Order: sequence, then structure tokens, then C-alpha cells
Amino acid sequence: MSDYLIIAGLALIMGMTLVLPFSVKRVEEDLEAFLFTMGLSAVSISGLWSLQLIKEALKEPLAITFTVAIVGLIFRKARPHLQGWLNALTKKLGPGLAIFTIVAILGLGSSVFTAIIAAIMLAEIVTLLKLNRDYEIRLTVYACYAIGLGAALTPLGEPLSTIVVSKLKGPPHDGDFFYLMNLLGAWIVPGVLLCAALAARGAGEASAKKGGLKEDARDTDKAILVRAAKVYLFVMALIFLGAGLTPLAVRFVARMPTWALYWLNSVSAILDNATLAAAEIAPVMTDRQITFILMGLLTAGGMLIPGNIPNIISSAKLDIKSGEWARAALPFGGALMLAYFILLMILV
Repeated sequence: MSDYLIIAGLALIMGMTLVLPFSVKRVEEDLEAFLFTMGLSAVSISGLWSLQLIKEALKEPLAITFTVAIVGLIFRKARPHLQGWLNALTKKLGPGLAIFTIVAILGLGSSVFTAIIAAIMLAEIVTLLKLNRDYEIRLTVYACYAIGLGAALTPLGEPLSTIVVSKLKGPPHDGDFFYLMNLLGAWIVPGVLLCAALAARGAGEASAKKGGLKEDARDTDKAILVRAAKVYLFVMALIFLGAGLTPLAVRFVARMPTWALYWLNSVSAILDNATLAAAEIAPVMTDRQITFILMGLLTAGGMLIPGNIPNIISSAKLDIKSGEWARAALPFGGALMLAYFILLMILV
């Protein structure tokens, strides 16, 4: 197959991967199977099948899958004690500092117990807080920003970080477990703490007798295990997709200026950022390019519900509408993107 046909075929696959989950309900509902099909097709068109790739696709999703399952089961057992812990924390620190502490722990801790579990914890905590609805929506939005940022620090945190480390584990980056923490930690940790501070603002005046948002249903053991299996298939699909789209990323994305890479990824507000990372990241890129790409993805991902895993889980569990999310998230997300861009251009 000629290079032109390969590039055309990969461009078609990339276009379908980015557009169909957002526009076709059936694809959205069966996203893992769709991405798996797209991944296999991309590798076949690129002619990049190898035993090493198959082994990698089978092995790399295991860590995040086991974490989702095990921590999910542990949290299910700990749930009955959560109200008592929250009451004790609020009594000791006061509502504002308690909220700051909770959001900071969820944000930074998501890199260890995954963004998925952090979002489930968040929904449970918001239900138990019994604060007014407007404040709880803002709290949920800021907390999801914190979780989306913090989860990127390790390959355990979310599919995006798993995919990036998997793609960059060889030369010249030699990405290991701490690669993203070393690369992005100085940007992400202050962002998480800022989100926690904004989430805590106004907590003392937001009490409500009946509370505002309420979790739709608690997970069963079966639901937790099914979710873990879907994560495994999702990450495996993205490994195949990322490998297959590498020629496209090398030819076009790697040659773009860093400022364009950053703002291009504002589309992460409506498209899954792990899928975008799989399509864009390539080993030939510099650390500077990777930093701009990932910070663009992570910052824009919080703006709208489809952009990030914690947004999707929390909004579904707490019945937050798309318009409510956008009103709370877009002004902050736009300001955060601009602030990060200016600092990245100056300091990186």
C-alpha cells in the first residue's frame, strides 16, 4: 500500500474515531467495542502488527484495571462509615477547609486510586454534604477539574496517562511510572490546589436542610467488575489505536508549533482526551511538545461533560445537566487555559 493510501486511510479512521462517538448514539453506548475495531483497523492499515504490540496491548491495561476493581470494592465496603468521617472532618476543620482537603485528596489521590473511583467517591460525598444545589454543582465541577488534572500524574490514574506512558516507554523518553509526574507535576499540583481552593469558597454559607444533588444509585459488586472489564478493553483499544496512528502523528502533529498543539486540544472539551492522546502523542516529539499537548488536553477536558471521565461519571450520578455544567465550568476553564498557556510559553 502506498504512503498516500496509508495516510488517507489513517486520516479516515482518526476522523471517525473523533466524530462518531460524539454524534452517533449507538457508537457512544458501545464505545469500547468501536475503539477496539478502529484500533485493529489502524494497525492493519499501517502494517505495524507485531508480537510485541500484542503483548503490550494485553499487559499495559492490567494495572489500571486491577486498581479500578480492587479500590472500587474497598470503597463499597467503606461507604457506611463515610458520613461519620465527613462529620468529624467538618467539625475539626470547618466546612471551607474540609472541602479544600477533600477536593485536594481526591485530585492528587486520583493518580493512585484512579479518576474513576475518585469520581464515584465525589458523588457519594456531595450527596452526604447536604449543601444547596448551585454550590454543589460548582463543587462538583472544580473537583472534577482537580481529579482530571491529578489523575495524569501516574499511569494508574486514568486511560490518558496509561496510554501516554505506554507510547513513550522506549527511547528517547524512556517513560517509566514517574515520567508524567516529573514532566507535569510542577504544573498539575498547583492547578489541583487552585481547584480545591475555589471549591471551598462559599462552603460555610451553602448549607441546605435537604441538600441539593443526590447520587442516583450505589454500585453493586457486579457493576464494579463490569466497569473494570470495560476499562481493560478501552485501554487495550487505545494502545492499538495509538500504535496504528503513529505514522499520521509523526507526519503532521509532530511538525506543528507548540502553541498550535495546545489550542488545538481545546477540542478535548467535547472529545475524550485519552483518545486524542492516543492519536497525537508520538515518541519523536520533544518533552516540550508533549507538555503542551497534555496540558491542553487536561485543562480543556473539564469544560464540558464529554471531555473527561470524572465529568461523565459525576454528572450522570448526580444528574447535572449539560447547561448547568457549562455555566459553572466554561469561564474557569477558559481562564485556566489562558493562564497555563502564558506560563508555558514563558517557562517551558
